[in-house]
Amino acid sequence: MFQGASAITLDAKGRMSIPARHRDALALQCEGRLTLTKHPDGCLLMYPRHVWEAKRDQIAAWPMSARGWQRILLGNAVDVEMDSAGRILVAPELRDAVGLGRDVILSGMMTHFEIWDPAKRADNEAQTIEAGMPDALSDFSF
Repeated sequence: MFQGASAITLDAKGRMSIPARHRDALALQCEGRLTLTKHPDGCLLMYPRHVWEAKRDQIAAWPMSARGWQRILLGNAVDVEMDSAGRILVAPELRDAVGLGRDVILSGMMTHFEIWDPAKRADNEAQTIEAGMPDALSDFSF
């Protein structure tokens, strides 16, 4: 399971180094084969390939009324592989689609990761806190 946030710098070619604490797990889980896609919140999603394949099948089964969401998630999906240095290439189309620059935040979300522009992630967190806890979490305590 993946958790925690890491500040990462993309190189000039748009490659991102996977942090060592996740690299070994990804090498074992999926042999470094990953899938990136766009998320409607303005970040990228990064899935181990086998996790994505199950998610992809769920999305493909959605009704025609969800066709636009299928385009966002399936139409932007790109398969990538970690190289021998533990890097992946983030396609320019995906970087541009969510406004990624040189600095990014990789957030572990248990079964997958989110890749954020740091300012966009901070704004998203501030909006979430400002909105308050949803009713569904009323019984949760820290």
